[in-house]
Order: sequence, then structure tokens, then C-alpha cells
Amino acid sequence: MKALKYLSHRLYTTWCVTWFVMPFVVTYPFQAVLIRRQRWYPHVHGINRFWSSSALRMFLAPIKVEWRMRFDRKKQYIFTPNHSSYLDIPLLLHTIPGFINFVGKSSLTKVPLWGKVYEKLYIAVDRKSTISSAKSYIQSVRTLEQGRNLVIFPEGTIPPTAGEELLPFKDGPFRLAIEKQLPVVPVTMPYNHKFLPDLDGKLKVRWHPLKIVIHEPIETKGMTLQDLPALKERVHSIIQTEITKHNKIDVNGYSNHQKDRALSQTGVQRGEGARSAAGPEQDLELGGPVA
Repeated sequence: MKALKYLSHRLYTTWCVTWFVMPFVVTYPFQAVLIRRQRWYPHVHGINRFWSSSALRMFLAPIKVEWRMRFDRKKQYIFTPNHSSYLDIPLLLHTIPGFINFVGKSSLTKVPLWGKVYEKLYIAVDRKSTISSAKSYIQSVRTLEQGRNLVIFPEGTIPPTAGEELLPFKDGPFRLAIEKQLPVVPVTMPYNHKFLPDLDGKLKVRWHPLKIVIHEPIETKGMTLQDLPALKERVHSIIQTEITKHNKIDVNGYSNHQKDRALSQTGVQRGEGARSAAGPEQDLELGGPVA
């Protein structure tokens, strides 16, 4: 029985790696050409979204996308997801519409072939370097001035307690949100670490349902930097509560957000004092709900 289980794991890992690499290999020549001019960058981002979604489909694991906000293409947001796996960026690319920008660790730029694409398209930061952190902050400001939405992992790295307990959050995304008076959107991905855990270079893929929850935006209009600690703590609490809830529920790995799911069908955005309104759940569908 152990031998059969080991074989099935190896076969599934090979299957997933193949279908992750194949779309990139097929699309890379187009990326290599389009990355030469900045005005073509949105098209490269679209290819990366296609790559991510194609790979996720072929992993044969159900994905639930739960929107608790109404996404408005005319507005800007700073998304702050928990960080638990190298699967995080593909799942975010699959879910969040538009030409978004990521702040990711500098080691991503060293990935063969794709590293050059990441370096051109997104923001790389070496958090051990004060200079690099300052540069990434300036690039983030420019990104927002260009009208792109921004995704920043406030933990800064994948913690050893991924999927269970969050690390303390960095100030960066919340400082940006307050300075630019933009809403912060907490994002929870409770199962990525189960599918693809971070094991210091060791590859271990295990089939598991996936889920991403895009919480309600937290408005920062009128906030000052004195409100930063409270804002940071509020976002931390929202994500940690969601992670803890999913850890405690063992029904095919999904939460029982029945009320949110019922409301989500209407696409209603929850107003102040109103009930929770989740956005429509999707099962392996591209993009998300838009206004």
C-alpha cells in the first residue's frame, strides 16, 4: 500500500510539473518578443494569466474563488494576501482581473527564462537590503500612479507556520494605502501550502482542493500614518481568522459560508451596516466579477 501511495504521488507530481512547464514553454517565444517594449507589457501579463489558469486547470483540483467584494475596474486597490506557497502568484493571477503588479522576492528574477520576464513586468525586492526595499517602494508608488492594482504579501516571506499562523505584517502596503488613500483588500488562500508546501528546495505536490477568498475592501480615506498600526492589525486579524476557520473545518477542505454564497449570486457590494456580501464563487473560471 505504501509503495502504491508513493507511486501515485510521484505520478501526480510529474503530471503537475509537466502541465506547469508546458504552457510556459509554448508561450515563452511570444513573451520574449513582447517584453521588448513597455507598451506591450499588458499582453505579456495576459499570457502569464493564461499560463497560470491553464496549469491550474490541469492540476485537476477544484478551485473555489469567493468574492466578498464587488470588483470595480474604475477603482484601484492594494491586495494583501497571506503567503504560504509558490502557488500563491499563479492563483492570484488566475483570480484578480486587470494588469496587476506584484511585489515579490528578488530570487524570482533568477528563475531561468521567466526571471527576465518577472524583472521587466513586476517588482522584485531583496528584503535583506535597505536599498532594495526603498527601490521597491518607489516602484510601487509608480505602479499606482500608472493606474495598476498592486499585490503585496505583507508577511514578506513564506513562514514556517504557513496555513496556520501568520507572521507579523510589514508596514509597506499599509503605508502605501494610506499615503495614496486607496482601499486595502485582504486576501486569504487557506490551502496552497497543502498542495505545494515550501520545503527548502524540495518539490512535494499533493492533491488538495484550493480556495481563495477576496475580502471586503477596507477604505483608507481620511486615515493618516497614525492609523497604520490599527489598519495593519485589522487586516492581519481578518486573514488569520479565515485561515483558522478553514483549519477547523474538515468538509472536503471547504468552509460553509452559506450566507455569503447566497448573497454572492447577486454581486451586491456590502454597504456599511449591511450583511456580508460575497462575490460569485467560480470553479476554475478565468478572471473575477467586475462592475
